[in-house]
Amino acid sequence: MAKETLRVAAYAVIIDSGRILLARLNGTEGRRWTLPGGGIEHGEDPYHAVIREVAEETGYRVAVDELLGIDSHRRPSAYRRARPRTDFHAVRVLYTAHITGGELRHETGGSTDRAAWFDLRRVPGLTRVSVIDAALALHTARPADGHTVPTT
Repeated sequence: MAKETLRVAAYAVIIDSGRILLARLNGTEGRRWTLPGGGIEHGEDPYHAVIREVAEETGYRVAVDELLGIDSHRRPSAYRRARPRTDFHAVRVLYTAHITGGELRHETGGSTDRAAWFDLRRVPGLTRVSVIDAALALHTARPADGHTVPTT
């Protein structure tokens, strides 16, 4: 039987002049680009979590513009080498935001090791986490219910 793991996180979609701000995740599945953001701490509001996470991972201070939507992503066979096996479910709260201050820098001692701006046209060629695709789909479609179709 797989161990059930739920992770609730908040992420920022920061797009400026045709570029998107990303952070490079340095995790168990290798280095992959993701949105700046991360796990919500117990008792923390997602709105405050995304502001904190962006600052930690990129050095920028941000203002949240709007709630973009919620993405639910489940990987029943996640962490295949882990024992016991893990049924991983991520609930990702996605916001749009803009930079209000700070300077781009890389996180040290955290889950990411690099932050960078990418032309939006380059995103499909990046090794990336699925939250980027879900967020960009929401950003483009702007569904009234703020919901993405669950990915497997």
